[in-house]
Amino acid sequence: MGSGYEDAKRRIRQHPRRWLITGVAGFIGSHLLETLLKLDQAVVGLDNYATGYARNLEEVKDAVGAAAWRQFTFIEGDIRALAECQRVCAGVDVVLHHAALGSVPRSVEDPLAAHENNLTGFVNMLIASRDAKVARFIYAASSSTYGDNPDLPKVEDAIGRPLSPYAVTKYANELYADVFARCYGMSTIGLRYFNVFGPRQDPEGAYAAVIPKWIAQFISGEPVYINGDGETSRDFCYVDNAVQANLLAATTENAAALNQIYNVAVAERTTLNELFELERALLVKHFPQVREGRPHYREFRDGDVRHSQADIAKARELLGYAPTHRVREGLEEAMGWYLRSLSRQT
Repeated sequence: MGSGYEDAKRRIRQHPRRWLITGVAGFIGSHLLETLLKLDQAVVGLDNYATGYARNLEEVKDAVGAAAWRQFTFIEGDIRALAECQRVCAGVDVVLHHAALGSVPRSVEDPLAAHENNLTGFVNMLIASRDAKVARFIYAASSSTYGDNPDLPKVEDAIGRPLSPYAVTKYANELYADVFARCYGMSTIGLRYFNVFGPRQDPEGAYAAVIPKWIAQFISGEPVYINGDGETSRDFCYVDNAVQANLLAATTENAAALNQIYNVAVAERTTLNELFELERALLVKHFPQVREGRPHYREFRDGDVRHSQADIAKARELLGYAPTHRVREGLEEAMGWYLRSLSRQT
């Protein structure tokens, strides 16, 4: 584990802050909550349960224990309401903004919902954070911002045209954050996540992420569908790497690191065919029947990019980011959770 991350955690323990996590009941938000409570921090969490789950918060409660849990204040609310954003920002030192309506295909089907949550909600949070004089505003950006730029690896200052309404909203977030930094002196950092995965990621529904969805299908004996020919590739990033990036961004004392955008990934490419084989190999010892499983190919999905891989040199240099898990290591670490949780649901 990188010494920069260990230093950041040490600074957090030594200098307690009051943190706000929006989207706290979601996948990444709940992992941020768990880490901060284990570091003895006071945390306020906001969620409307549109894509988050109370069960995620219950898992965090079990993981951190009763004493740490008393440091957490949960508020059920919606970032589309400015007054609610202002209420949760009061007295907060650092905002980790992760509330959003994710999924490229969902945004294609309902662009207005994507706009209201990801743009109106984002601007509400910027205004509330500005007015509350929040010291640092960290937000979830997205690799979808690279759009149709074919260059690999993806470098932060070279993007293409967005391919979905979701991508438009996430790019606009970056523009708004930059303007608020220039106009109001805010300190913001955007983290362009590349296919984050891990425990608590939703395997259900039409917009479920590919890794937990496939594992659930393997376990239940359902067909495992691959969009396209399986040679589409992604830079899959284990959730611990995303948590590290947030804490480094929140605590950096490097002035040059502020008001920047960073790729958060591993800087590797894994094809969907390779991912299928990785998951199958890890599951076969528990479910021998998956040995005979074969992928079912279907049409490419609208709005998807063909290949994605991050250049993480900027995050390494300015933040001290050093990912601790590659895709196989992340799958191995998360597999126990997948087996416990997904087996119950199938």
